[in-house]
Amino acid sequence: MTGEFEQRHGFPPGTNEIRLAERDDQAAAGTLAQATPTPADLVTFYDSIGDVTWADVGNGYFVDPASDVLLRLQEDGVVDMGVDQNARGLVFGSNGGGLAYVAGSDGAVYRTRTASLDDPELDKVADDLRQFLELLERSLTRFIAEGEPGDL
Repeated sequence: MTGEFEQRHGFPPGTNEIRLAERDDQAAAGTLAQATPTPADLVTFYDSIGDVTWADVGNGYFVDPASDVLLRLQEDGVVDMGVDQNARGLVFGSNGGGLAYVAGSDGAVYRTRTASLDDPELDKVADDLRQFLELLERSLTRFIAEGEPGDL
């Protein structure tokens, strides 16, 4: 993707990487595992992957480091996902266009409809983190082939 990026877009590529987890990331993942409503697959992900930064794929796709997720949880709390008291989620990334990705306590992944997390309207985009990551991969593949990442 980055090899022809400047030629195609007229400016050099930004950061586009999947960073492996380091000890600090793994420690943050362990702390996150103790926090409610963190799904187990998100903790497992953070034990191996520090973060995902694809700044140049469409508006960008970002899976935040576990330390950032923890900080946001401490500062802002969980996302209220509806009238059910158990429907709470954790913001763990964004699409670079102001929309956030939220992991529900059931493991499903949702995307906000607006940039605001006050009374958010959410759309389910994946049944679990694995499916979400597969959709991210498809977005990258489509961006490389067609120049557009799709609607994730």
